[in-house]
Amino acid sequence: MSGILYFVPTPVGNLEDMTFRAIKVLKEVDYILCEDTRTSGVLLKHYEISKPLKSYHLHNEHQMTEKVIQDLQSGQSVAIITDAGTPGISDPGYLLAKAGSDHQIEMICLPGATALIPALVVSGLPNNEFLFAGFLPPKKGRQTKLKQLAEEKKTIVLYESPHKINTTLEQIKEFFGEETKASLSREISKKFEETKRGTIDELIAFSKSKTLKGEIVLIVNNALK
Repeated sequence: MSGILYFVPTPVGNLEDMTFRAIKVLKEVDYILCEDTRTSGVLLKHYEISKPLKSYHLHNEHQMTEKVIQDLQSGQSVAIITDAGTPGISDPGYLLAKAGSDHQIEMICLPGATALIPALVVSGLPNNEFLFAGFLPPKKGRQTKLKQLAEEKKTIVLYESPHKINTTLEQIKEFFGEETKASLSREISKKFEETKRGTIDELIAFSKSKTLKGEIVLIVNNALK
């Protein structure tokens, strides 16, 4: 009988966001897949979890997936975690989920920490319908994607890094218009958590007035003008 593949969310900042169930699962599986053993090692040590860690990241996930599926088919249970948040959401995990589905492996994803939902809720923008677009393409296809998103009437959720946020805000102004409503959240669940809401011009001024740190969630709505 095949084992179970668990997708276990980990805190995006505050270690107290770890759930009791997540800790229980990590203590019970045969081994844990993680992006960076050093980062995950800190979390596991905090919760006194002693399980073998195996690296599973963007550079080796194709090779590792086949071995993990074999282990699951042999009856082992495996958990996958990432450095922060829910596996598969702009992080490694999709390939493993697809392989698990193809091989009829039982898969369970625990509810838990993710950056996009808190940022969406406090944005004050409509959230009855939204489009999660993740990270924009770095170069090729970026303008095409922005033109496509500019036609979208739903609220859009984007992830962005601090060193690209000014460029991204300027491009959103260019393709969406200067009256576009937006919200920028950073350092979610951490000590210096911060959210700025306003027009895209106001967010550009805010972003340029200080050096932003931490992963950023950008919420944009092009229909509210």
